[in-house]
Amino acid sequence: MSELLPSGSSLEVGEVAESWKRPSVLAGLVGAGIQASRTPALHEREGAEQGLRYVYKLIDLEALSLDAGILPEILTAAQRFGFAGLNITYPCKQTVIPLLDGLSPDAEALGAVNAVVLKDGRRIGHNTDWWGFAESFRRELPDVRRDRVVQFGAGGAGAAVAHALLTLGGGQVFIIDTYEERAEGLAAALRKRFGHDRAVANPTPAEAVAGADGVVNTTPVGMAKYPGMAVPADLLRPELWVADIVYFPLETELLRAARAHGCRTMAGGGMAVFQAVGAFRLFTGKEPDAARMLRHFQEM
Repeated sequence: MSELLPSGSSLEVGEVAESWKRPSVLAGLVGAGIQASRTPALHEREGAEQGLRYVYKLIDLEALSLDAGILPEILTAAQRFGFAGLNITYPCKQTVIPLLDGLSPDAEALGAVNAVVLKDGRRIGHNTDWWGFAESFRRELPDVRRDRVVQFGAGGAGAAVAHALLTLGGGQVFIIDTYEERAEGLAAALRKRFGHDRAVANPTPAEAVAGADGVVNTTPVGMAKYPGMAVPADLLRPELWVADIVYFPLETELLRAARAHGCRTMAGGGMAVFQAVGAFRLFTGKEPDAARMLRHFQEM
């Protein structure tokens, strides 16, 4: 056997033997255009720190030339191969819901799932996105006004962010989406949970931003594969704070423009880390070290 091992020392054989004794966890991420995701490294490194043999796989629909219609097969295969759970990202956070056996209260309220726990033959959907955004916001923009916030995007991530903003004490959220009916649906759901005057759908961007305290981009625009800005640059002004949930690249075109206008900004890295904290807890049953995971992300 020794000739099959690099360097072949007895110490290395012992280390390999010890690694086989560690509990194993298999998890993954399902989405499109996710090759640059840092989520696998975050999970695997924290798993190693916790004494686990943690393997986290990317299931990139774009790289596989597939679409969300393949989700039933992916979920079945993951259960058969012993996955503890799957993270779910664009464009599958809402499409996956009919394929599940149950939802956590947060996922049910938001109508969006970013983590599926696979256990005892059941698929239970959760949402750690909203807490991930809220925790990042508390740390990075704790003292900003949020009486009026304009949010671009009403998809699965948008539902989580709007929920977080209102949970954090935001007065009103104005939701703008290229699919107007999607914005209307999200605003109606938010009004039902938080009050009839808390969410407004499809205002004119110029009018909404002119009276806003802050702006959030929850669309994919700004990602490496979707360059550009969802928020028109000429609407930015120094009094605004600007948040973007895109984290690859960490400094999006929107954030660069916002800083050039003198705005306070928040990048998407914090949300990425803290949603991973929640997913790690769900998949492993262990309490992750959030500060350590944040350091790992910053090192990457």
